[in-house]
Amino acid sequence: MYEPIRTKSVHSTVAGAADFPHRSREDELDIQLAGHLGALLAVTDELRGLEPSSDLDQAAERLAAQVGRLRGGVTPVRLSVTAPDDDLTVLHRRAHALAGRALVVAASRADTAAAILSAQRMDAHALALASPELASH
Repeated sequence: MYEPIRTKSVHSTVAGAADFPHRSREDELDIQLAGHLGALLAVTDELRGLEPSSDLDQAAERLAAQVGRLRGGVTPVRLSVTAPDDDLTVLHRRAHALAGRALVVAASRADTAAAILSAQRMDAHALALASPELASH
């Protein structure tokens, strides 16, 4: 009824039989965490274009340092935004969500520095979303 399989499986279970490189779980989590923090950095740069502040400047520098560390010293590309497309509320919500994702991956990876930074950014964006000035926009 069925034709027998005539080729070797690409999912070989024999150790060392694969001819393509595999990444470890830690490597995959590093890549994922760097991606989330890089996206958070981009949104932070957008926010800095709308409402410059020393807090956002410091956060951007810390985020850039973490992304660089996770990418093996490669400096992340930075945005120079003069007129962001979104308003403050949308950007703060996006940043809060990205920081939450980064926190989950950092906790899974047991990366204390990235987890603390992510939690601090979540708190900062939650506070910004709760502020009465932002509600008037």
